[in-house]
Amino acid sequence: MKSEEMHGGFERVEGGVDVFGDRDDMDEKEFEAELLDAEEAGDAERACAGEAQAEVIDAQDAEEKQIEPVLVLGDDDPRDSGLHEQILSEEPAWRGRILDVHTAEVRLPNGRVTGRDLIRHPGASAVVALTESGKIVLVRQYRTALDRVTVEIPAGKLDPGEDPLECAKRELLEETGFKAARVNHLTTIATTPGFCDEVIHLYMATGLTFAGANPDDDEFVNVDLVPLSELIDAVLDGKIEDAKTVIGALACDAISHRL
Repeated sequence: MKSEEMHGGFERVEGGVDVFGDRDDMDEKEFEAELLDAEEAGDAERACAGEAQAEVIDAQDAEEKQIEPVLVLGDDDPRDSGLHEQILSEEPAWRGRILDVHTAEVRLPNGRVTGRDLIRHPGASAVVALTESGKIVLVRQYRTALDRVTVEIPAGKLDPGEDPLECAKRELLEETGFKAARVNHLTTIATTPGFCDEVIHLYMATGLTFAGANPDDDEFVNVDLVPLSELIDAVLDGKIEDAKTVIGALACDAISHRL
C-alpha cells in the first residue's frame, strides 16, 4: 500500500512536518496559528537580542564620551541665581552672650513670602594639634545642651575683630597649655547653615611645646593625648559626635597620607 493510502493522502509538508489530510479544518487552523505564534516569538527574540546589543553599544559609547563632572561651588553656578531668597526684613528676637536670635521675612524664588528664624554667631576657631609622636590633643568637657561630656579638639569663639589664626593659637594655649611652632589652615566649615551663620576655622598645629594651661573661669576641661589612628577609628565607629572634631580628624588623617 502506498504511503498516501496509509495516511489517507497528505496535503502538504511544511518545515519537515507532515500535515495530513485526515485533520479537520479546526485542527489545521490551530496548527497554522501555532506556526504563526512560533514565527512571532522568533521575531520577538531576535528583536530583543538586537535591542540588548544596541544598549551595550550605547553604554560603551556613553562611557567613552563621558565627561568627568566638575564640582562647582555655591553661587558660582549660573543656575544658583534662581535659588536665592530675598531678605525683606530682619529683626533681633533675643540677644545672648555668644549668639543672637533673629526673625526674618524672605521672598522665595517663586515669589511667596515666608519667615525664617536665624542665629547670628561671631564664628570660632578650632585646632587639630599633632604631637611629634603622632598623638592628637583632645579636651573633655561637659556640654549642657547635650547633658554629657564630649571629646573634642580645642576650640573657641572669636573675640570681636580677632583674626581666626590668633584665636586658634589662643584657644590651644588656654585649654591645653600647648604652644605650636607651626599653625596651618585646614578648612572652614559652616556648622548648621540651615539656621545659623556660624563658621569654624580649622587649623593644624605642629611643633608643640607645653607652656601651661590657663582656661577661662567658667571653663573646666581635662586634656588627653590620643594616637591619631585611635581617634580615626573612634570617628569611623561613630563614637565621636562633635562635628568639628570629626572633620578635623579626617582632614588630618588625609593630609598624613599625602606627606
